[in-house]
Amino acid sequence: MSGKVFLLVSCLTGPPERNGGRQCFSFPINTQGTNISARSYNVIVYNLQIRGKDILVIGGADSAEDVTSQCYKYGAKSITISYRSRPFGHHWPDSIQEVPLLQTIRNKTCSFKDGTIKEVDAIIMCTGYIHHYPFLPDELRLTSANILWPPGLYKGVVWQRNPRLFYLGAQNQYFTFNMFDAQAWFVRDVILGRKAIPFSEVEMEADGGFWRTQQELLTTDEDAIRFQGDYVKALMAETDYPSFDVDTVCEAWYEWRQHKRDDIMTFRDHVYKSAMTGKMSTQHHTRWLEALDDSLESYLRETE
Repeated sequence: MSGKVFLLVSCLTGPPERNGGRQCFSFPINTQGTNISARSYNVIVYNLQIRGKDILVIGGADSAEDVTSQCYKYGAKSITISYRSRPFGHHWPDSIQEVPLLQTIRNKTCSFKDGTIKEVDAIIMCTGYIHHYPFLPDELRLTSANILWPPGLYKGVVWQRNPRLFYLGAQNQYFTFNMFDAQAWFVRDVILGRKAIPFSEVEMEADGGFWRTQQELLTTDEDAIRFQGDYVKALMAETDYPSFDVDTVCEAWYEWRQHKRDDIMTFRDHVYKSAMTGKMSTQHHTRWLEALDDSLESYLRETE
């Protein structure tokens, strides 16, 4: 196998990819039914043919909420959500129930920590992802939970042990493309010699102390959104990245989160104001629960 030597390397593979859910269990997740991860979205909704099926969703974050809602929308007979730490507490439809962590599986029969027994046709793992960079040697590989401030990254992008390596988009994300762009602007300036970085790893680690401390103080979704918004602002202040109203984006996030708390099945029907244009988005022609045609033609069809 031939190799090349590079002076600078940027890792642009984005957020973690490897499912970390199986680490939650001391037994193999093998059943007579179907076992897939939340990333297999088309399989979940279409190929699995979930109408009339009993589905087990394992997880306690956004993916579990989304997959559960999709399964309900497309006609699953029942959905059981198994959580490790705490239930969502939404006012779910009657066919959806939340139970503590899965304990055993025998054929299609699942038992849970509270004594609940349920037969299921499919298990969908929505248990989050871990950083997975098999193409990098150990000394260059980011190892972290999927958090807002991964350790070892100066300004969230420069690998402190070897500042010729950059990671973009490695954080758990509320902001996405704007944050990626701002990170790219910063890395560009480092590569071009416009932005000096501390000489030692100790100095870089000290710079991240503020963000690590702030991360430890986060208690609500709103806190986390504001934290990442402040990070984007900090990157913008370091570069000539085009300014935009980060606070307005945060406000839209807060509003979205509250709509989700109010009604998990209708929050997608709300519209929000663009931070770039100030205009409200167009109300979709069909309520989300009734919009069963996901084609582009259907989505772009004007409201009748």
